[in-house]
Amino acid sequence: MKIPPSLARLVEELARLPGVGHKTAQRLAFSILRDDAGRAADLARAISEVKEKVRFCSRCFSYAEAELCEVCAGSDRDSSVLCVVEQPGDIYVIERSGVFRGRYHVLMGAISPLDGIGPEQLKIAQLVRRLEEQPVEELILATNPSMAGEATALHLGRVLEGKVGRITRLARGMPVGANLEYTDDVTLSQAFTGRQKL
Repeated sequence: MKIPPSLARLVEELARLPGVGHKTAQRLAFSILRDDAGRAADLARAISEVKEKVRFCSRCFSYAEAELCEVCAGSDRDSSVLCVVEQPGDIYVIERSGVFRGRYHVLMGAISPLDGIGPEQLKIAQLVRRLEEQPVEELILATNPSMAGEATALHLGRVLEGKVGRITRLARGMPVGANLEYTDDVTLSQAFTGRQKL
């Protein structure tokens, strides 16, 4: 039995979201259909509103509803430390941990020649300009530990050498609660290389 065309279209659109497969999209669509019309309308309004109101911060390129995001507009942040991330969503992960009180810069991606993304497509020129206007003591490279993230971090290290007091990279290695038995060779190697004095 085929599902109605409008329901099939909803499933198709939901399945386009990252991390949502066809079965999950179908479950979400059926849930939306089961809910009352008011909840479906609320969801539709929330999607429209976020597309209308949310833009990129003019300074760091995070999400904002004003010219500056909450972090850039706030005076309680340490301006001497700047954390560079790949995507705006990465900021929320770091903020949730509560361990960082500096400011951010979003690259809007990572260098990936196979995907046609070079340094020119990222917000690297804006980062260089920002550091010239407001120097920092430490630049933390918090790109993902992937091939693209590593390539981006190495490129930034070369481009920014001598322009920043200190460039650091997030530590990598074994996560808390992991077992040696299940740790891959690369992660274990990084854990040994980055070991600290007890």
